[in-house]
Amino acid sequence: MRLWMVGLGLGLALSGAAAWGQASAVPGVQVPAAAGKSGRELMEAMVGALGGEAWVNRQTWIVEGRLATFYKGLPDAGAPAFEEYGRTNPFGLRVVRVSHYGAVIATDHRDVAEVWTKDGGWEITYKGTAALPGKEVADFERAREHSLDVVVQEWLREKDTVVTYAGAKLVESELVDEVSVVSESGDSVEVRMDQRTHLPVSVGYRWRDPEYKDWNTEVVAFADYHEVQGIMTPYSIVTMRNGDKTGERFVTKVVYDVALGAEVFDPKQRLEKKGK
Repeated sequence: MRLWMVGLGLGLALSGAAAWGQASAVPGVQVPAAAGKSGRELMEAMVGALGGEAWVNRQTWIVEGRLATFYKGLPDAGAPAFEEYGRTNPFGLRVVRVSHYGAVIATDHRDVAEVWTKDGGWEITYKGTAALPGKEVADFERAREHSLDVVVQEWLREKDTVVTYAGAKLVESELVDEVSVVSESGDSVEVRMDQRTHLPVSVGYRWRDPEYKDWNTEVVAFADYHEVQGIMTPYSIVTMRNGDKTGERFVTKVVYDVALGAEVFDPKQRLEKKGK
């Protein structure tokens, strides 16, 4: 079971906040009445609701929780624990699966890890390191390119990016505002945010399968927000493809801006052998 999807729930952070004015740094920024809403104003309100400068400037994080995967909408057996270590610059992500053994006393074992950098992805065990298949790397990079952080911190800074308010929608009995963001390259995402809190509810995008030439729709949905160090953090993240659930992440603990050594993101750093 691949683990990289858990790194997409919080969004993969990039550095820098100069492009965001003071309004973006104030949680609960007010937006105009429905008839006059601007897509960019709503995106700024969303950033403010997430924590403003604290959200934009986060540099590292550690996340703990459990991950469930699905096939054709049905859950696979088990929901293993995971540990995720992230860094913004240079980009790095390490996700470790944690299994619990022992009939009498539970023992934690780090079974397998995945490390992602700007140069690719690797699977790591105590035996060594192997490069991940090209398709999985392509999936990861596509998801990262459409993550909330990249949209906010890259797309919105491009002078020819088009940001449009697409109107209010009713999603599971809750009103959300939908904003369409189209980058200079013509790529696009749909961002939905809660009308009351302005917190993001989901990010979605479409892409054409290079082999079968059909279109796929990917959605990452966020819920159960908790404030952590001034940052509103979703503790429930669901990924979907073409309407079918593909993964669900349940977060139990998050810490931001902790010291992480370079070895954490070194693909050559093996896991300890079981029993140690």
